Amino acid sequence: LKLYSFFHLNLMYSSIEEISRKEVIRKCYWPLFKLADMGIPIGIEAPAVTLEIINKLDPDWVVSLSQYISDDKIEFIGSGYSQIIGPLVPAKVNEWNQELGLEHYKKLLGGSIPKIALVNEMAYSGGIVEHYVNAGYEGLIMEWNNPRSAHPEWENEWRYFPQKAKGKNGETIPLIWADSIAFQKYQRYAHGEYELDEYAKYIKSHIGESDRFFPLYSNDVEIFDYRPGRYQTEAQFDDNSEWDRINELYTYLKQKDWCEFVFPSNVLNSINNENSGKELVLESPRQPIPVKKQEKYNINRWALTGRDDLGINSKCYKIYNSFVENDNNNPVDWKELAYLWSSDFRTHITEKRWNDFCNRLDLLLKKNEISNISNNNKYFECPKVIDDKKWITVENDNYKVILNKNKGLTIQKLILKKFGEESLLGTLDHGYYDDISLGADYYSGHAVIERPGEHKVTDLGKVNPGVDQNGDGISSIQKWGDYSFNQIIKFENEKLVFEKHIEADSSEKEIIRPCNFTFNPEVWDRESLYIATHNGGSTLEKFNLKGQNISHGDIYSPFISSRHGFGNTEGVFIVGDKDKSLNFIVDMSVAAMIPSIIYSEMKNTCFFRLQYSASEMDETLKIGVGLNIFHSKIKIYAA
Repeated sequence: LKLYSFFHLNLMYSSIEEISRKEVIRKCYWPLFKLADMGIPIGIEAPAVTLEIINKLDPDWVVSLSQYISDDKIEFIGSGYSQIIGPLVPAKVNEWNQELGLEHYKKLLGGSIPKIALVNEMAYSGGIVEHYVNAGYEGLIMEWNNPRSAHPEWENEWRYFPQKAKGKNGETIPLIWADSIAFQKYQRYAHGEYELDEYAKYIKSHIGESDRFFPLYSNDVEIFDYRPGRYQTEAQFDDNSEWDRINELYTYLKQKDWCEFVFPSNVLNSINNENSGKELVLESPRQPIPVKKQEKYNINRWALTGRDDLGINSKCYKIYNSFVENDNNNPVDWKELAYLWSSDFRTHITEKRWNDFCNRLDLLLKKNEISNISNNNKYFECPKVIDDKKWITVENDNYKVILNKNKGLTIQKLILKKFGEESLLGTLDHGYYDDISLGADYYSGHAVIERPGEHKVTDLGKVNPGVDQNGDGISSIQKWGDYSFNQIIKFENEKLVFEKHIEADSSEKEIIRPCNFTFNPEVWDRESLYIATHNGGSTLEKFNLKGQNISHGDIYSPFISSRHGFGNTEGVFIVGDKDKSLNFIVDMSVAAMIPSIIYSEMKNTCFFRLQYSASEMDETLKIGVGLNIFHSKIKIYAA
């Protein structure tokens, strides 16, 4: 059994105050060198910003690291300038993050640059592969457990050998596995939950009939002889040093004839083994963005929870749009944006660091704000509008949409004439499905707000909308308890524009999904039905839905409100089949909402829904006091 270990260093760790960083370096980072002195080949991975901070606080540590790398006692592993969640940011941001990372690694490590990289937070998409390939990395580290759970066709033996990850442009990169169960076992041993013989028995269980590679450890180092303070459930200290237990483990294993230690990159030497080199697609329709550990640890963690993930991500998109619009290629500006898009500001960030971050974010936003130029062009291109007792029908040469005034201006039918005279999405009435589990009305264009232990709040009330024939569109206002909904539907020549403003005068934990769309199963070809979007790459990622059973928004536990979602990093989400396709375009700088889908097949039909979320629940979610405001903007048109 060829054992490899690497340790993830992150001084941006959300729950660690800046004043504690020197203590972390002393207690958690310096002890790593003892392992190297024992002759144990280990990997150390850190975003470049962490090396910058260490270099300011304890430059001797960086000098020592450089020497250990030079002496081939430690292998350095890259990940970018900042710990950005790649599938949640535009391709150009990912590109800059890798370029800046390599530049700073070379500067700080005496000219040395890493050969292999770790996927940040092991949040992976097929779209981000291109950035590591273009940066010149020879290998990529990603978790085995979650992609494997979504790919039952994989052989279990593949976990012990290097494989290849397939990107979206035909590129591949050699793949080294991390293992969440393995690193959690290691942590439990270090924290005294297992005795050495118990833990060694687990390691030995991975011995096979031939040589195998196994990731002994592949995660955080700030949890040994230190506690970041994220959870009340963190393991308690005892009288023994956790580093002493770790050193004892390596000393014990070094003496055994059934295992040996190798550097993480040594795994790639077996890329031509019969069990190696399989070109794998790690993502799947059910799990479009695999993330390490259990499903509670999913992409929404950095997109829709925290103190105000939606708000700060939307501001980052505003800055990004300004950079693109103004052809800004200033590395200083892109470095600052990469820093502000760091994952750690989006989870357990402390109040002091949060306030500092918000000031820094607003400063860059003010510097790069795009002025709003008024658009005098009217949306209406002389459509025909019929307003009767229950329905409003708007029609031109390109589309016909019927809105239900008794249900908050939800879409009854949406016909795009390019694809015929049948409705592509709209309302499926109660009783449409024989399956009693689907015995409800399914609307399109409405909002749903859920609170633990409370009834749902929706904007499905009866409205008396304002209809402006001169171009301001159709508007409605509703109020339900502590919530108010202001909707405006505008009509361009080929596009429908849905704007929704939600105000929540509440301090409760909430799931807020402002826009939901139900597709007409009678007009979509199930054999070729697909969705496509960007998850951090330059190319659309396409997912075929045939044979799938998907519900990304399923509640994981009473505290975790969803399991999966799409990055939607260019704001484009496409639903299509062999004959037609429908574009949903979200302005991510208005609200960086996360789309997800529900899809299931029944005899001769299917249930298919697209939902956009502005807020989900997990243990990182912090509740403010007073008014919460969400504004969203979606355009729908034929592709």
